[in-house]
Amino acid sequence: MQLALVGMVFVGLERQNVGVIVNAAAALAVTYVPAILERDYEVPMDAGLTVWITSAVFLHAFGVAGVPGLTGNLYRGLWWWDHLTHALSSSVVAAVGYTAVRGLDEHTENVHLPPRFTFVFVLVFVAAFGVLWEVIEFALGGLSATLGSGAVLTQYGLEDTMLDMAFDLLGGLLVGLFGTAHLTDLTGHVAERLDGRRERT
Repeated sequence: MQLALVGMVFVGLERQNVGVIVNAAAALAVTYVPAILERDYEVPMDAGLTVWITSAVFLHAFGVAGVPGLTGNLYRGLWWWDHLTHALSSSVVAAVGYTAVRGLDEHTENVHLPPRFTFVFVLVFVAAFGVLWEVIEFALGGLSATLGSGAVLTQYGLEDTMLDMAFDLLGGLLVGLFGTAHLTDLTGHVAERLDGRRERT
């Protein structure tokens, strides 16, 4: 996927498409995050978590770049592509929120977060991030129109925004229901890091 993202950067350069270049380059940078977290901070990142994160950014960049023969990009050409990428990306965001709140819960006896609260927190966290993302899309779309440059992120109207938020919540819902099974090592690591900080203070 990293090699494909490098290829997408060159495709964007050849097309002189700022949106393709920025999205592919940003996605490529994100693919290195799991390795950096594991190497520098000893965060346990198994192959499944790495593929999960990489797939989310790869599919977004691929959707922006598109494929030859398809009018526009995959976001315009396939009605379900935007829903897929929003659900997958929001599941990564939900995993971050879940890991943080469960790590805090395991770290101290002064904080007890019932499973229902954790579930609701994950959904609210994803919804808040989704709103922020939509605001960023709107702002960048307006900026691109003002500058006359290619759009880095595109917003397709109110209906699209509402569907984006719905699929964001779907990603959060999946993590809220199944997060325990796949994020236990991460939450334990966060709790251990917090414990280490408390011992040093």
